[in-house]
Amino acid sequence: MLNERARILLKFLVERYIEEGQPVGSRTLAKHTGLNLSPASIRNIMADLEEGGYIVSPHTSAGRVPTARGYRLFVDTLLTVKPLAQGEVRQIEATLSPNDPQRLINAASHLLAELTAYAGVVLIPKRRGQRLRQIEFLTLSEKRILLIMVTAEGEVQNRVLVTDRAYDAAQLTRAANYFNQHFAGCSFEQVQPRLARELAELKSDISQLMELVVAAGSDAFSGTGKEYVLSGERNLLGAPELASNMQRLRELFGLFEQKTELMQLLDVGQHANGVQLFIGAESGVAPLDECSVIAAPYEANGEVVGTLGVIGPTRMAYERVIPIVDITARLLSNALTYP
Repeated sequence: MLNERARILLKFLVERYIEEGQPVGSRTLAKHTGLNLSPASIRNIMADLEEGGYIVSPHTSAGRVPTARGYRLFVDTLLTVKPLAQGEVRQIEATLSPNDPQRLINAASHLLAELTAYAGVVLIPKRRGQRLRQIEFLTLSEKRILLIMVTAEGEVQNRVLVTDRAYDAAQLTRAANYFNQHFAGCSFEQVQPRLARELAELKSDISQLMELVVAAGSDAFSGTGKEYVLSGERNLLGAPELASNMQRLRELFGLFEQKTELMQLLDVGQHANGVQLFIGAESGVAPLDECSVIAAPYEANGEVVGTLGVIGPTRMAYERVIPIVDITARLLSNALTYP
């Protein structure tokens, strides 16, 4: 356990380093912390903090910078979170007004990147058993049809169907009406066996079209895989702590492209209660060793459906980013909740 003087020094050191990006020396601490301690006493406390693994001395400077352990103690016990300005809250509310779910998720990702100047990410799970509200068809060309599928939760998925023959407007209307009349309120897992039996009896001219609908719907809604929307990754190129190590940057952008490890990390955040932080190596993902990930789950109609978050350097303005992530998750949940 750190005594009160050590905690005050560590808090000031972390805040100063986050603000200025330069190692903090004992003279600066003696001058600005108000502890009325001599530089020698402060150097002793700094030595204790360094021995405890909370700060470290870069080889090019006599000052100190926080370690991942120092950031963790700071975030857990010393951080004073600043409420967002009302203008920023209104900006988030306006951007995340109820709309198409996919557009909302894209907007949330861009918003996180814009407000924090880091990378914003939103995990999108494909949930099994989503119930259909209706389908519609739109002719694109002679043998290409746009299938529009709307779930009971309001999610919209579009798929292009390539058919062996042309269908006129009357046939497309009949197929959509038949599907909506018989299968509205069902999941595609329920539709598939029922439709197979009915099509065998129908032997209709729309049979192949209906089969294509089921195949496309199963692909869109019945998968167990997950995706995410990532915005602002180029912002990380402007972070000096990351830009100075090109090999680590390449690994980080490789992580974004490969996706699996980052999705697993975000999936952990999906089961958290509120905002969760992974600082440095805590993530267990090597390319993120010099990064922090701040994540929070979001809901739709009372069910946790995904995670959103911010990825940036460990030298991050936590007091600002944490409330941005928290409020964005809450407002996205509100926007995805349908009456």
